[in-house]
Amino acid sequence: AQFCLSLPGAREDYKWGGIRVLSIAQTKMFAVFGLAADTLSLKVDKDLFLGYVDRPGIRPAPYLARAHWVSLTLPLPVSDDEVRDLLRRSHQRVVRRLPKKTQVGLLLDL
Repeated sequence: AQFCLSLPGAREDYKWGGIRVLSIAQTKMFAVFGLAADTLSLKVDKDLFLGYVDRPGIRPAPYLARAHWVSLTLPLPVSDDEVRDLLRRSHQRVVRRLPKKTQVGLLLDL
């Protein structure tokens, strides 16, 4: 979660009985940590979704799979570098869907 908070405009709050949610622009989620901190869910590119859910330890995220979210179980089935890259890309996917004036200062060079 500390890495997520280092991304531009990211904020953290708790919803739905204690689930840790990281978002941009108050309501646009880009990462969700499960209640027992045993899962991490994030948005992936539509074209990569099926490839990710075929990997061990990664499955479609409950309630969010139709929006191309995946859920990774702990211990994470990917390297620290890959999870940071996935989080960064999830953040940027959400940023790009914001109004242009809101995107200012939030876009990263990937």
